[in-house]
Amino acid sequence: SRLVMRPAMRGTAIHRGAFGTTMAAEAAPLAAANAGTCATAVPVPTNSVATSSHAQATLEWRLKLSPCKINPTWERIRFMAKSEGKSPTIQVMERAFSLLDVLAAYQDPVSLKVISEQTGLHPSTAHRILNDLTIGRYVDRPEAGSYRLGMRLLELGNLVKARLDVRDAALAPMRELHKLTHQPVNLSMRQGDEIVYIERTYSERSGMQVVRAIGGRAPLHLTSVGKLFLAHDDPQRVRAYATRTGLAGHTRNSITDLTALERELAKVNQYGTARDDEELELGVRCMAASILDDQGRLVAGLSISAPADRLEEAWMERLKATAAQISAALGHRGT
Repeated sequence: SRLVMRPAMRGTAIHRGAFGTTMAAEAAPLAAANAGTCATAVPVPTNSVATSSHAQATLEWRLKLSPCKINPTWERIRFMAKSEGKSPTIQVMERAFSLLDVLAAYQDPVSLKVISEQTGLHPSTAHRILNDLTIGRYVDRPEAGSYRLGMRLLELGNLVKARLDVRDAALAPMRELHKLTHQPVNLSMRQGDEIVYIERTYSERSGMQVVRAIGGRAPLHLTSVGKLFLAHDDPQRVRAYATRTGLAGHTRNSITDLTALERELAKVNQYGTARDDEELELGVRCMAASILDDQGRLVAGLSISAPADRLEEAWMERLKATAAQISAALGHRGT
């Protein structure tokens, strides 16, 4: 098949190909869009060509070119992407990003026709990718042929917002707490069945090697902060967690039994704090307190880690006060 431009049909590109084959003219709308125009492909049967085995119909794919009505927000997004000099290495990801960016530029649902025009993607290609994004709830289809951003993006956005806000609010108080204890102070959040370390203040004076750096993960039931999150779950969810993970242990002190874990979580709820008694790493103990947001939801945990023989009980009150200070910065009003 081949792409033909006829001077007599200005503004129209024609692609001839065998009927039933993949439309190779799909690249033409994208090229047109890159030049500031949009294309709509229309198949036009022309004739039948007899061969030794069968008759083969050919089509003319007429691509009507016209100026695109690009939303200013979309233009700004494209400019920023180009100025950063970065682009995805997987084509389908690049196309998915462009589809999401177009939807983000509109408050109301957007028709497939408009989406196709503004991305330069053929409608069938845009429809396939949008359908997959709909399955993942990244895109919502309120009615046939129209799309808008999905609720999954809101959920992920709220997670990112909470993580960034917590870190900003926590950093200065964490440094002050570190000055008092001279031991690592950790800020962690839950992600699935693990906690993730998102910030840490420490120094060489602590006498303790930092094994898990920022971005490191650890099982919920083996960490003090993880126990805070499990204690906020209802019993059924705790049992489900135990089933999924098998409560695998790391040391001889690890809690690997559901009944023992439930007793431990009862103590966490009673005192409002949690501990790790060499359950994740031998020779290291931790204590943790909750960080709450303006709705009273547990969004992070603040913990002190120290060599097992250096963790001081007197630090717990200061730890709780620091966690309360960070919570207040997030809008929480404690009783």
